[in-house]
Amino acid sequence: MTDNRNVIIAIVLSMLVLFGWQFLVAGPQLERAQQQAVIAQQQAEAEASLAIPTTGPDGAPIAASGAVTFPDRAAAIAASPRIPIDTADLAGSINLTGARIDDLELKMYRETVDPNSPIITLLTPAGVPNAYFVEQGWTPAAGTAVAVPDSQSVWTVEGDTATLTAETPITLVYDNGQGQIFRRTFAVDDRYLFTVTQSVENQGAAEVALYPYARVVRHGTPKVANFFIQHEGPLGVLGSNNLISKKYTDLHNEPLLRFDNTSGWLGFTDKYWATAVLAEPTAGINAQFSWKNTNGLDDYQTSFVDTTPVVVAPGATASHESFVFAGAKEEAVISSYERDYNFDRLSLLIDWGWLHFITKPMFHLLTFLYGVLGNFGLAILAVTVIVKAIFFPLASRSYASMAAMRRVQPEMKSIQERFKEDRPAQQQAMMELYKREKINPLSGCWPILIQIPVFFSLYTVIFISLEMRHAPFFGWIQDLAAPDPTNIFTLFGLIPWDPTVMPVIGGFLHLGVWPVIMGITMWVQMKLNPPPPDPTQAMIFNWMPVIFTFMLGTFPAGLVIYWAWNNTLSVTQQWFIMKRHGAEVNLFGNIMDSFKRKPKPAETPKA
Repeated sequence: MTDNRNVIIAIVLSMLVLFGWQFLVAGPQLERAQQQAVIAQQQAEAEASLAIPTTGPDGAPIAASGAVTFPDRAAAIAASPRIPIDTADLAGSINLTGARIDDLELKMYRETVDPNSPIITLLTPAGVPNAYFVEQGWTPAAGTAVAVPDSQSVWTVEGDTATLTAETPITLVYDNGQGQIFRRTFAVDDRYLFTVTQSVENQGAAEVALYPYARVVRHGTPKVANFFIQHEGPLGVLGSNNLISKKYTDLHNEPLLRFDNTSGWLGFTDKYWATAVLAEPTAGINAQFSWKNTNGLDDYQTSFVDTTPVVVAPGATASHESFVFAGAKEEAVISSYERDYNFDRLSLLIDWGWLHFITKPMFHLLTFLYGVLGNFGLAILAVTVIVKAIFFPLASRSYASMAAMRRVQPEMKSIQERFKEDRPAQQQAMMELYKREKINPLSGCWPILIQIPVFFSLYTVIFISLEMRHAPFFGWIQDLAAPDPTNIFTLFGLIPWDPTVMPVIGGFLHLGVWPVIMGITMWVQMKLNPPPPDPTQAMIFNWMPVIFTFMLGTFPAGLVIYWAWNNTLSVTQQWFIMKRHGAEVNLFGNIMDSFKRKPKPAETPKA
């Protein structure tokens, strides 16, 4: 009775996994994509920008970043004078209207594996759908009447420098006509870090007190994977508040989150890219996450204002420095910024997950092996061998125990026959047999259980790490972080249709070559042992490889390759160990028996 109950539970759980994935993950993702399309259309028809004014420590408002609308990104860029940005990794421009970074592309990354596809666009000017930009400025202290530049102020270039490069900073200047001259100097390194120095030259008769601020503005709700292993959205490390990570929808419920008298940095993180404003490590700031919706259009901001005003005496000049990270989430680059600039836990821009103490070492091991082998797919295969070697002693004891169970199988069948009607006595006799022969009946679970954290950490690394994006293997696998692009339900592209769009079952109709290989290796591994005597249990074991094959059809190809290779090594390892301990291993015979027609049970003669 207990065995049958366990079988029923296993069937129910398998069905819950299959249908739960469709209704709880695939279905909602499709619905979110449709909603994003509607929002994008609304943004294209918007009449004005939706930036939210932030406030200084004393309540003084920061000017809103209003802008007219444009038909597309190119039109918005062409509508105002600009200073080009040109480095080894970045291309774009600084808008002289507002003196802000609102046009940035990542030269080293493309949208698809096609080398001719467009490079990644990170920042976009206001006035078009999905605007995304960084802005610095000043807000006057209470009681200070100073005309500070705002988002509509037009700055001019000071000096002869015509392009911002890693070797040539650019300085912009703005005269408010009331005795104050504002300068903003942009410098950029050879990767993704901008240093922004703001200065005020006071030619007036009275001192002025100004609070410097920096913010990242994002119009529209971006499409996110919304997967539990990785955060996408507003993010920051704010001193003793530690890591603050919010979903975009969290801000809908709490439109203003303020953290006063703190330190650190904040911004927005996507799966592979991020933009953040960073205060000097020793600076005190008031930080906030904010959201506003007007006419169905969303406007998100992350911003900080220094808690200490910059006071400029008559005839004096004062300055303030802050930083902007805008680029790819490359682990080595981010770690170097954290180390060299002493930024507080900047490495948390990359979400290594709950098992970060396993996931991050796994990442470093993969990248080391990639440096040796030159291919991330080969690195995954090498990691599998290393893990197998590390856990070989445990697996050896487990398979030795399984071999011992094979030796005493005739005696186990005898006990089952003797105590067929007395289940408690049967279990007692079995336990005495296990104790006498020093067999652990649960030992066979260990080879599977020890793989779970390794599997999960590898899955996390493949899913989130930029280094795995568009990393090729061999043959048709050109992106280990994406599912196998082939599909047996289209005869590998011969039939021009997309079965994945079918309702309910479409999510299970993407099945490439590597998932099929994985399913075959899993089935062969299960055939290493004779089928269970119970027909229902045997049926479950026969169908399990099929279920896992369809479940892993949409998983990253790198993970499926790992599982197939792991199964192959497990078959070899188990066969060798069990053979060494004297157990009969009839793998080929067990496989052939699966294809034999089962004889019909003899009919009971009628009385």
